[in-house]
Amino acid sequence: MKLIAVFAVVVAVAYAAPQGQPQDVVLVKETLSDNIGLGNYNYGYELSNGQAHQETAELVNQGTENEALAVRGSFTWVDPQTNVRYTVNYVADENGFQPQGDHIRA
Repeated sequence: MKLIAVFAVVVAVAYAAPQGQPQDVVLVKETLSDNIGLGNYNYGYELSNGQAHQETAELVNQGTENEALAVRGSFTWVDPQTNVRYTVNYVADENGFQPQGDHIRA
C-alpha cells in the first residue's frame, strides 16, 4: 500500500511540473531488477529532460505480522522556467512517507 502511495506522489509531481515548449523526451537510462512480487526490488529511470526516479525496497520483518516493505528512493525534475533542478529523497516504511529536499519546508 505504501508503495502505491509513493508511486502516486511521483506521478503527481510529474504532472504538476510546469509544461514549457513541447519537446521529445526520451528514456536515457532504465534500471529494473528481477521482481516477482516476493520481496526486494530495485527500480529507476532517467529521462532526457532531467527527470529521474530511483527506488529500492527491502522486505523487513519477513514472516511476522509486522512484515512490510522499507522503501528508499529519490526523484528529480528540472523546472523548465527557471532551469533549477529539484531532488526529493525519501523513505517510506512503517513510519510513513518521509521526504527530504533543500526546497521542502517543514
